[in-house]
Amino acid sequence: MKNLPNLLCTALVAFVGMSLNAQDIASLYTNDISNYKERNPVYDYTEVNLNSVDTVPDYASKDQKIKISGTVYQSDGVTPAAGVILYVFQTNEKGNFKTQRDDQGKRYVKHRAWVKTDNDGKYTIYTFMPGKYYHRKELKQIQRIVKEPGKEPYQLNPFFFDDDPLIADLTLACRSRVAQSMLRLNEKDGMLIANEDIRLNQNTIFSIEQ
Repeated sequence: MKNLPNLLCTALVAFVGMSLNAQDIASLYTNDISNYKERNPVYDYTEVNLNSVDTVPDYASKDQKIKISGTVYQSDGVTPAAGVILYVFQTNEKGNFKTQRDDQGKRYVKHRAWVKTDNDGKYTIYTFMPGKYYHRKELKQIQRIVKEPGKEPYQLNPFFFDDDPLIADLTLACRSRVAQSMLRLNEKDGMLIANEDIRLNQNTIFSIEQ
C-alpha cells in the first residue's frame, strides 16, 4: 500500500499489461504512417469522420454500464474546444488489458474508443466499470490521450472513480491530484452517469513528441 501514492504521483503509465520505459513510450507516440505498428493508437480510428459519441466494445454485455459526457474547454476554461480527439482505453472488468491484433498485425487494447468534440466541445463515451489492473493495489482508471487540431497528442491523467475504496489510503497531495479527473457517478435507469469537463493543457502527464 505504501507504493500506491508514489505510483500515482509519479504518473507511471501501464500499456498493454506492461510498464514502459522512456524509449518504449517514445516509440509508441509517433504519427509515422510508415511505422504503423508502433505509432500512437490515437491515430488508429477506423471511421472516416469521427463524431462526438462512441462506445467501448462489449459495453452492451456488461453489468456496470457507464455514460461519461462533458465539454472540452480551451486552456482558459471558458471557450469550448471543437474538433479535439479524445482516445480512451481501459482494462476489462477483471482488471486485464485484453489485446487483439488488427488485419495488419498491430496489437491493440480491445476496450477503447475515440470521440471528436462537436462545435460546442461536447463529447459522450459509453463504457463499463474497469477492474483494478491485475488486481494490484491501484485505483480503477480509464486511460486518456488527447489530440488537439494541429498539435501533437499528449497524455492526460486517467479518469478515476469517486467510489474507489483505495482513495482513502492516498496522501492528501495524491488525493488532490486524483480529484482533478475523478468521475462522480450517479445511477439513473440502471446506468452510472458521470459528467466530466476537460480543460486542455491541464492534468497533463507528459507531452508526446515525434
